[in-house]
Amino acid sequence: MDKKKTVIVALGHRALGTTLPEQQQATKEAAKAIADLAETGVNIVISHSNAPQVGMIHMAMNEFAQNHPEYTSCPMSVCSAMSQGYIGYDLQNAIRAELMTRGIYRTISTVLTQVLVDPYDEAFYEPTKVIGRVLTREEADVEEKKGNYVVEVEGGWRRIVASPKPREIIELDAVKALLKENQIVICCGGGGIPVMEQGVDLRGASAVIEKDLIAGLLAIDLSADALMILTSVDAVALNYRSDNEKVIGHINVREARAYMEENQFEKGSMLPKFEAAVNFVELGQNRRAIITSIARAKAAWLGKAGTEITNG
Repeated sequence: MDKKKTVIVALGHRALGTTLPEQQQATKEAAKAIADLAETGVNIVISHSNAPQVGMIHMAMNEFAQNHPEYTSCPMSVCSAMSQGYIGYDLQNAIRAELMTRGIYRTISTVLTQVLVDPYDEAFYEPTKVIGRVLTREEADVEEKKGNYVVEVEGGWRRIVASPKPREIIELDAVKALLKENQIVICCGGGGIPVMEQGVDLRGASAVIEKDLIAGLLAIDLSADALMILTSVDAVALNYRSDNEKVIGHINVREARAYMEENQFEKGSMLPKFEAAVNFVELGQNRRAIITSIARAKAAWLGKAGTEITNG
């Protein structure tokens, strides 16, 4: 009997929406793509973005604390954990409903996932990820007095946090155990909760891990057969938004690295997707990395759409 293939699906912002009503609708569309894969009989592990959600939680919790002195502000790690919980809740329900309408009965579980980062990662010295609402100068001063970073933007200031590279997925064994029981697993939401080791304790870090890089690490650690990154475009394009834009279909890792060296892809957008895809494909035989939109996910899985990176 052939071993079941394992697919890691990374859901981007478009798969989740921004507001709660948007999220509930968007997850229904994402669930269709997941169900299409489930119908092929593969193991599925889902990671997802949380950028709007974690920013909303961070803003709400901290403004609540400002208005109610008896409460404390909420650290980024706790905000990340909250976002994993309620995004996982909506995804679980949407996927379960879609599967049941197709006569497929599989349990879907969300794992609250911590990810180890290096406290000496250079990203902590040059934070880049913008979170939360626009602040006044006075509010920005308060954040800086707490030791946080802010950056000036149109209309005021916003807080920025580091984006260190993921080193280790703490709950990896739990994910493996659930996969062994044929469950669909949602984990590493928003890049995972970034933590640092202090003896036997894990301390939350004021950071946000790049979601595409954690999806790539997850695919590597699980020895997956495919990494599917679902984003806002049907396929990747060279010379993006120029007169000589060219859509990429199937390419090998050597070509992918060459395009990266040509600075074809924007940092913080398409570049980390390519980094994750190439690193995953290079470490095994017969691996596929696919970048496409939710609407084209099924066609891309069948090799009829999207951008696919392989060793060949």
